[in-house]
Amino acid sequence: MSQPVSAPVATRDSSAPTAAELLDFVRRCAADNDLIASLPLDPEGRTWVRLEGPGGSEAWLIGWPPGTGTGWHDHAESFGAFATAAGELKENALAVRLPASGWKTLELNEGVDRERQLAAGKSRAFGTHHVHEVLNKSATEHAVSVHAYYPPLPLIRRFSRSGAVLRLEHVERPEDWQ
Repeated sequence: MSQPVSAPVATRDSSAPTAAELLDFVRRCAADNDLIASLPLDPEGRTWVRLEGPGGSEAWLIGWPPGTGTGWHDHAESFGAFATAAGELKENALAVRLPASGWKTLELNEGVDRERQLAAGKSRAFGTHHVHEVLNKSATEHAVSVHAYYPPLPLIRRFSRSGAVLRLEHVERPEDWQ
């Protein structure tokens, strides 16, 4: 007679930060005027400084010159949060979970697009496989933001978009941005 086998239960590492803790961290950093003023700003390209995030998370202080953005991307298995500290950022996001792998081109359904304006002091958290682009639409003003991810980013998938078609263009690994 065989013994019943119980399925393994997924447990959260008690030292890992929650999405709420990441959101609290980015909000506190965004409100730290000395930290924000310490970021060197470049008139032509984004600048960034790595921060010590809570519970082993990866965190960044990012400067956005006028008219710059990230392009469409995701953060793989990492969840995260970001807060605008200065200026205003626009986030375009997809309200759909994409397959983690095995595709190069997808046709998106109508109604999946979401848009947010994040003025200074505004923030948001997001889950794993969140696909978005972040933009500084201002023609004259820099924006500054704070971002945190857990687990630390294993990769970033970059996409191009033409209408309803989303195409995987390339995958970046940590050595590409650190």
